[in-house]
Amino acid sequence: MQVKKVDHIGIAVRSIEKALPFYTDVLGLPFLGIEEVESEQVKVAFLQAGEAKLELLEPLSPESAVATFIEKRGEGIHHVALGVEDIAERIRELKEHGIRMIQDAPKRGAGGAWVAFMHPKSTGGVLYELCERTNRTEGHQ
Repeated sequence: MQVKKVDHIGIAVRSIEKALPFYTDVLGLPFLGIEEVESEQVKVAFLQAGEAKLELLEPLSPESAVATFIEKRGEGIHHVALGVEDIAERIRELKEHGIRMIQDAPKRGAGGAWVAFMHPKSTGGVLYELCERTNRTEGHQ
């Protein structure tokens, strides 16, 4: 499998509004925007951090995966997103290597990207996201 780059690092926060000043005022990272991803029940804020982005994830409901994560582990790094091409082919390759996927097919994520997550039990405890951005989904690339 070929990884193009680290696309972004997802950070679970209880409140984007409360967390944002640290990233913008203290770290001086450019703020790129906020959107809601209804399918994941999260609000997402993107910040530019050099070649990659930071993605702040605020749960919109107690049932969201991010809310469960914060409940169990507290705020902090949630996932690492790897930029790939042909995400469906990458999923197939990973499964051939015995990697368990949370999604067997890509779905739309923040910024219109195609995404799929690898199960942390197959990756040494790290939640990795595959992220494919095309010309139609350049919003946060």
